[in-house]
Amino acid sequence: MVTSRGLGRGLGALIPKKFSAGLGTLKTASNAVKAPEKNAAPPVVLPAAGAPLLLPIERVLPNPKQPREHFSHRELEELIQSIKTHGIIQPLLVTEKPDGTYELIAGERRLRAARLAGLTSVPAIIRGAEEREKLELALIENLQRQDLNPLEEARAYRRLLDEYGLNQEEVAARVGKSRPQIANTLRLLELPAEIQDAVKAGTIPVSAARTLLSFESKDEQLRWWQKLTAEKMTVREVEEAARRVGVPRRVSIPDANIEADEAALRSALGTKVAVKKHGEAGKIEVTFFSEEEYRALVKKLTGEGGG
Repeated sequence: MVTSRGLGRGLGALIPKKFSAGLGTLKTASNAVKAPEKNAAPPVVLPAAGAPLLLPIERVLPNPKQPREHFSHRELEELIQSIKTHGIIQPLLVTEKPDGTYELIAGERRLRAARLAGLTSVPAIIRGAEEREKLELALIENLQRQDLNPLEEARAYRRLLDEYGLNQEEVAARVGKSRPQIANTLRLLELPAEIQDAVKAGTIPVSAARTLLSFESKDEQLRWWQKLTAEKMTVREVEEAARRVGVPRRVSIPDANIEADEAALRSALGTKVAVKKHGEAGKIEVTFFSEEEYRALVKKLTGEGGG
């Protein structure tokens, strides 16, 4: 049983506290979870109120928003053996589609292992979920299990920012991390692809990758990555090298209040707005793309034509 680390709402709020008892009833009432019959086409089994449903496995589809890209073969094999012995202990979380199939929200690894173990049915809890919530829940589940590598985590955060319009403060609140943690993880996406692949493969620690970001150019980052790998340098040695080469660039972490102000200005003006602060001073940049937009902005900012 996985212990929640208090990430955002977590999955506990979506799964009934007494699902174990309901699942036990399912496993007793039907052996489809553990011993599938050949050529069987099991129907949906309706359990007591509050307990998981037993769904035909062929009707459960993978989550296209799944942030996890790599699944450990060894861990998957261990889960397959566990499922063959004990069944699926924790039900999947799915959303029902109009065509009668079910789309996975959380439980990708369990679903894969169940298929490989030869199961024809899987226990699941049905929940309604919008597209953004599907990604959030899949991300939260993987973070709770520490299943995502740092690059997968960074890409999931980037999708929440770019595709769903969240700011870093909102992402942090949803996954139960601080905004600086989100910002630092996102910075890994600035590294050259070769270094990102090395982090993903686990050939260099994420701490070393963050140190490589101290070097201004991608050429320097690649050169020191190759040197780090070839000479088996420690992170401390790379940090010292970065200090010798020059003062590391200062990393500006976006201020959540500024991001909120930018969003409010974008909404009010109907165009791209950037706020740039330096201490107490700064400037606001308003973008326009035609003479007509420019005149409309002037009217809005000066109050002309207002009611």
